[in-house]
Amino acid sequence: MCGITGIYHLQTAKPVDEARVRAMADAIAHRGPDGDGVWTAPGVGFGHRRLSIIDLAGGVQPMASGDGQVVLIFNGEIYNFLDVRAELEALGHGFHTHSDTEVILQAWLRWGPDCLPRLNGMFTFAIHDARRNCLFLARDRLGVKPLFYAELSDGSLVFGSELKALLVHPLLRRAPDLSAVDDYLGLGYVPDDASIVAGVKKLPAGHSLLLRRGHPLPQPVQWWDVSFADRERGSEAALEDALIDKMRAAVTSRMIADVPLGAFLSGGVDSSAVVALMAEASAKAVKTCSIGFDHPDYDESRYAAAVSARFATDHRTRVVSADDYGLIDTLVRAFDEPFADASALPTYRVSELARETVTVALSGDGADEAFAGYRRLTFFNAEERLRRLLPLGVRAGIFGTLGRIYPKLDWAPQMLRAKTTFQELGRSGEEAYADAVGVTPRPLRQRLYSDRARRDLQGHRAEDRYIAAMRAAPARDGLDRAQYADLKIWLPGDILTKVDRTSMAVSLEAREPLLDYRLIEFGARLPTAMRVRRGTGKWLMKQAMRRYLPDDILFRKKMGFSTPISAWFRGPLAEEARRIGRGSALAETGWFDGKALDAIVTAHQSGRSDYGRLLWQLMMLDRSLSSLFGAGR
Repeated sequence: MCGITGIYHLQTAKPVDEARVRAMADAIAHRGPDGDGVWTAPGVGFGHRRLSIIDLAGGVQPMASGDGQVVLIFNGEIYNFLDVRAELEALGHGFHTHSDTEVILQAWLRWGPDCLPRLNGMFTFAIHDARRNCLFLARDRLGVKPLFYAELSDGSLVFGSELKALLVHPLLRRAPDLSAVDDYLGLGYVPDDASIVAGVKKLPAGHSLLLRRGHPLPQPVQWWDVSFADRERGSEAALEDALIDKMRAAVTSRMIADVPLGAFLSGGVDSSAVVALMAEASAKAVKTCSIGFDHPDYDESRYAAAVSARFATDHRTRVVSADDYGLIDTLVRAFDEPFADASALPTYRVSELARETVTVALSGDGADEAFAGYRRLTFFNAEERLRRLLPLGVRAGIFGTLGRIYPKLDWAPQMLRAKTTFQELGRSGEEAYADAVGVTPRPLRQRLYSDRARRDLQGHRAEDRYIAAMRAAPARDGLDRAQYADLKIWLPGDILTKVDRTSMAVSLEAREPLLDYRLIEFGARLPTAMRVRRGTGKWLMKQAMRRYLPDDILFRKKMGFSTPISAWFRGPLAEEARRIGRGSALAETGWFDGKALDAIVTAHQSGRSDYGRLLWQLMMLDRSLSSLFGAGR
């Protein structure tokens, strides 16, 4: 696991300043504290920071081919590198190290860009090939590892594992992108095809970029996609066995490391499944860790302890305060872009705890997207059955009217809170799901914006990204389309960004076995009833894991990492909330209506409404704008 960065002159092979490349690499030193390297040649420069995991002595980067004509920098892990190495050796390739880095290098020499489908892992890498006069950038299938890039005024392209590496370059113009602000408020994060800094881009998951000197910057090319268009056949028992086999292979392949390895264990289905399969494959006690909270409404450490006892793991728990808001500035520095998922706080803490004893930790991320585990997906699937019974014109008339007249009862039991359901049934499935997965609805965003911002946005809607992804999905039904959009947008934008930045901030490598692409493709082919049944998501996975885990783990109510943010803005962060409308970076942008912001704060602190999540979003946006653009403070 590492951090990479570089400079490439697109038109002429101008000299690259080695000190500048080194400064860019040093900005992401936390991603690789074990070593560093810089390489320059006419028109190109690479920087690398190394967190040593495999072949501690031999995997030094940048790594060059024997003739020095091809140079590679790489962030991530290739889990099938031994298989690819054996294939290459059979074709006559020789190796000087035992690292997966050299496997990528030799694979490029043999197959060029066609090497990508042969690699199973999480990665971003850059290859400069002097013989082909090109620079090649690539990102893994699901977007576990990030890559930012931007074209500068001197004709160069700069890239790096984090935005902060690019910000070091003096020619990068720092100006905020208003459409990315709307994306952030709508979704809770800045998605992969956007950046809070105007002109900066992210290489999308499953894409590559081939740059040739003397040619303009091309568009990324998609090299992998997941299809929901086909269906697996077989009995329930056969599908359970196939799923367990794939999960077992994914877990064991991610247990290869030359450094201490462990796992996050929350006591939920996904992390418990990973730990169960690790324990099955390991001769030693698996090292596990979990975070407990000092408030019973947020603490699930007892479930983690039960799973630990079941599999005799070497378990460590740390109890932290539910009021752990002191991490806010640490998170702002770690994420660069605004990030509103408050579970980043406990994710940082559990990464911090894990790093005390291990360098690599396996996580349970990915199963909710692969096997439809989110409640919003089970609700959406039920709504889709109703949508299929009535055409949109009829539904819009009936349910649209009910949605307008039914009172909003946020305080009532779930069965009485029908207003949102009526509203969603009165629209297309794509429009409804885009709202369901969002954070701050567009009508509320419009109330917060100034006249100037509404004009400058020119009709931009964060929700349109989800709608377009669902409509273009290779899929059979609404659940397929919703999962496809989650895999393409929510997963890399929120879940994987959260885990990457929080783990890398403490120099910990996090691996996600349930995001093995073969598992993702298998999940996409499962019949709908094998994913969601009787209101239960991840149905087949839960049935399959009954051979390892008890029902009180598999079927308990999903908690996740929660934080009491609503209470914070009525208590210790009350003053922080009040300054959002006055004197903050938000106010200085001219994009927000100060009176509307004040009204939100007043309504929340009086108890009339719960705007805790919105206030958290606005506060994190304020802090990020201040950090990136020097506004407001």
